Amino acid sequence: MSANRYHAPVLLQDCIRLLNIKPYGIYIDATFGGGGHSLAILNALGPKGRLVAFDQDEDVNVTFNDARFTLLASNFRYMQRQLRLLGVNQVDGILADLGVSSHQFDTAERGFSYRFNHKLDMRMNQKSELTAHEVVNTYTTENLTRLFKTTTDLKQIKVLVRTIVDARVVKPINTTTDLAELLKTIFNPRDCKQDTAQVFQAIRIEVNQELAALGDLLNQSKTLLKPGGRLVILSYHSIEDRLVKQFIKTGNTNGVREVDPVFGTQYRPFTEPVKNPIQPSGAEILNNPRARSAKLRVAEKPYES
Repeated sequence: MSANRYHAPVLLQDCIRLLNIKPYGIYIDATFGGGGHSLAILNALGPKGRLVAFDQDEDVNVTFNDARFTLLASNFRYMQRQLRLLGVNQVDGILADLGVSSHQFDTAERGFSYRFNHKLDMRMNQKSELTAHEVVNTYTTENLTRLFKTTTDLKQIKVLVRTIVDARVVKPINTTTDLAELLKTIFNPRDCKQDTAQVFQAIRIEVNQELAALGDLLNQSKTLLKPGGRLVILSYHSIEDRLVKQFIKTGNTNGVREVDPVFGTQYRPFTEPVKNPIQPSGAEILNNPRARSAKLRVAEKPYES
């Protein structure tokens, strides 16, 4: 089965190049999805290399008949615990593509996209209790305001929240179409598509606790990576990219610079082999429009001096 059936891997060659793969190394694909990145990593590994991939989505049915490969049905935030069960304490590289797979977007019943009329869901893990329906219909005014303020750059958040709260009193907002039609009454027609996408994205991030999971992944990478090991992250949202950028520069997602009290030097657990984020070319965006907002960052754990 083709690894690209469910998701076209973004910035594939750059991801593999920046991982700086050692033929005998151990690598992690934190977001297996359609397997495109994993397949490229396996092709770069030698016979003694190893790849462990994570994906919490039970719909994933792409795999590889390869003794070097292990696929774990788990959220990457539990990476360290799961790897210990496999006898793996440190790895040579970690790759994470934080985007939603094309398969998830294009499957109507998953409720990720307003292109289809289906019940609001948006769970990446179908066993999770929290759904988009619950967020939209039960979150308080304060919690909805917090959500949209922290995960969008929309200006009319008060109007947005009030409209949602007032509408659900009359009748539950059950489907993606219900929500999209409601948003049309708020947003300027010129910007409606983009603003609606931001609302759906914010709800999805909340449902899947994506920012908390990213923070857990980043923090675990400090001990999981071997000296010389690399962390390669593809993000599609300004908040995710900011967390990654701050973490690479300071070792934490708050962006607080820690200074050694004795020597006065800044604590930095990573170096930056590439200073600025890599973004897709025009040709790649034309071929895969979902790549347009992607930013690729890389960090390397230094050898002890």
